Amino acid sequence: MESQNELEIGIGTKEATTLKPAQVKIIDVRIVEVGEKRNKKVVCDVKHPDKEETIKISAVKYEKNKQLEEVGLWINKDEDSLITKGSALAVFMNFLKAETLKDLRDKEILTTEGERGFLCFKIY
Repeated sequence: MESQNELEIGIGTKEATTLKPAQVKIIDVRIVEVGEKRNKKVVCDVKHPDKEETIKISAVKYEKNKQLEEVGLWINKDEDSLITKGSALAVFMNFLKAETLKDLRDKEILTTEGERGFLCFKIY
């Protein structure tokens, strides 16, 4: 019934706040399945200095072929069932000197604003 009560909600007067790019600390790392195909994506819970609660970041901006590219942290595996060398996720892990996904915990990294206004990890 709660969703029915939400039909009575009006428009607020406060605008959404956007967080500025800053150095963040990765608190936790998880894998989520996305979409109908249930593709796997890495989601990092990070502590931003301007927010009390953790926020979720699942994209990275990095240099590829001499251009900046913003990509989700998708899990692509090679024939040995390891993260594909050269993928955005592998580049991200190498940048943070993480051998496994769980090694990303407690790492600190800069963020930048992505194309849609959301924060993403900055590795360039």
